Order: sequence, then structure tokens, then C-alpha cells
Amino acid sequence: MPNHSRKRVMPAEWERHDATWLAWPHHEDDWPGKFESIPWVMAEIVRRIAGADDAPRRGERVEVLCNSPEHAAGVRDILERAHAINDNVRLHVCPTDRSWLRDSAPSFVRTSDGAVEAVRWRFNAWAKYDNYAHDQRVPDFVAKTTGLPIAQATRPDNDQPLVLEGGAIDANGDGVVLVTEECLLDQRTQARNPGLSREDYERAFARWLGAERTVWLGAGCVGDDTHGHIDDIARFVPPVGPLGEAGAETVLLAYEDDPADDNHAASLENEARLGDAGLHVVTVPYPQPVVFEGQRLPASYANFYVCNACVLVPTFNDPNDRVALNTIADLFPDRPTIGVHCLDMVWGLGTIHCLTQQQPAPVR
Repeated sequence: MPNHSRKRVMPAEWERHDATWLAWPHHEDDWPGKFESIPWVMAEIVRRIAGADDAPRRGERVEVLCNSPEHAAGVRDILERAHAINDNVRLHVCPTDRSWLRDSAPSFVRTSDGAVEAVRWRFNAWAKYDNYAHDQRVPDFVAKTTGLPIAQATRPDNDQPLVLEGGAIDANGDGVVLVTEECLLDQRTQARNPGLSREDYERAFARWLGAERTVWLGAGCVGDDTHGHIDDIARFVPPVGPLGEAGAETVLLAYEDDPADDNHAASLENEARLGDAGLHVVTVPYPQPVVFEGQRLPASYANFYVCNACVLVPTFNDPNDRVALNTIADLFPDRPTIGVHCLDMVWGLGTIHCLTQQQPAPVR
């Protein structure tokens, strides 16, 4: 359990949520030629998180951002047709540029009294795109809607807003954070915070996330549009230890064992780094390369999402789907593990974790 003597700590994703935040897809250019199937994948995600079938009490609120009242009416129709709506689902009018709320929404932490606080990062569309004005306003909308306090994360070197996305960090709920050097330290490609050092980031994570330790991996997965987000390669899971004993810090690592595959070298290095950091590693394979229109896509089972009712895992019509589902199910025995077909969704260069942002419950 988290140590609430810290001023702030980012809870583990498997701790109880009050809600999950989503933004309904509308930017068709993210899925050219495949957009028509995307709303139905979203409906399945909403249905499972809200517990719309048989687990409404195990589910949680699903706060869905829609671009306009007309858009919200269309979303409601889709959810009703898919039997994906119950009292847990709330629709809001809040324009967005894209639907990757993991990155544009605030992250949430608990303060020393167990209350929840939002942390606003500066979002600049992964230092790659120029249309993000709506997405920049999402954190304030979330804070206003929830009534939660919101803090602006700043750089430790000059107190300017810190550029970061939620997909770039993963926390174990007890003061350890995972990140990649490719995403945060590369100053040539998609540089988020020019001039910020490794030590500067660690100071920022200590202040805003309660991180006592930051574990740095190397590169992310091939095809990742974000240039190295951690949530496609390595995720904290509940501690089990190598022999099942409680207390070991455990990481699920996407691992490619084919030496001819471009993900292989990074898999080897990241496994070694996790071992050197004293973390227990459980590996899950990548699916076979997913390629569409000549582009390799960032298909990874590590982009799963843990909600109150279940664990949602992206699947890709691949033999390794079964391996991934069984591996993740063993790590979360307290809730069902459910596959969600994401072969079309990943054409947008993200899947389930990229779409979701959890709002943890307070601890009293």
C-alpha cells in the first residue's frame, strides 16, 4: 500500500478508482480508412469499465468527453445500441483534438491526508503535432468537473510548466516510477523539455509524483509515434516476487525474443536494466509485427488498462494473444482479464491504455 506520509504519491493503477476518463474519437485522420470501426471498440471499452453487463457495483464511473451536444447524442446512441451504458456512464461536452486522454488529461496523485489531487502537465502533442489547443484545456475541465484541486507541474530548473504525457510514466504506488531515456532525454527527436537532465526529471518526479526512485529504461517499441512511451513496453503489476512472496516490485515487460526483429535489442537491454534495478521481471511476448500500408504499428500487450471491474488487454488476432491474456490474468487474480480486439485501433498508433486516464479513489 502507498506510504501516505509523503506529500504526494501517484497510486498504482490497480488501486481502487473513482472514475476513468475517456475522450470519444472524432479525429478521423488518426484512423484513415478504418475510422468506422473505432466507435464500436470504444463502446466495448466503456461497457467493461462501467460494468454495464453484470458488474455495475464492481465498475466505476466512466467520464466521456464529447466534442459537442450533437456529438454526445451520437455517442449515447452507439453506447445504447452496444448495451454499454448504465448509471456509471456520464457524457460531457468538452472539445478535444485527439482521444489519447492518457496524455492530455491530468495525472492524479494522493496527498498526505489521502485526498486526491490532479497534476497538470503541459501538453504539446508529443512535441510533434501543431493541433493541440483543445487538448491543452482538458486538465482544467477535469478539475472543474470533479471539484478536485489541480497543481501545475513545473521544471525544477526554471519553474516553467513541465511538458509530459501520462503514457511516459508508470508508477507502482509506493514511490517508484518507470520512464524511458528515448522519450525524455533525447534532445534531437520530439524533445519535450530541452535542456532538462536526468537528475532534473528525477527531482520533478519526486516533487509531483512522490517518486523516491526513478528507473530508466532505454528505448520504447518500434512504431511508437510518441518516441518511447513506457506504457507500450513495461508496466508495474501487483508485487508477487520470484517465488510468489509478497513485497517484490514486479514489472511486466514486453519482450521480443526473435533476434531478427527490431524490438529484440531493446528488449534485452530493458530486461537487464530492470534486473540491475532489483525489480522482478515477468515477460510477455509481442504479437507478430502488425503492418498496415507499409507502416509497422506499436502493437503491444503492455498497453493494457486496469480498472475496478477487470483488466482490459489489447489483442491482435495473433497466437500470442492467448499467452498474453494468461500471463496478465495470473498477475491480477482479483479481477477478470478480458481481451479487446485492437487490430483496427492500433492504426491510430495507440490502444487501450493510451485512451484511458484513471481517477483514483481517496483514502480515508
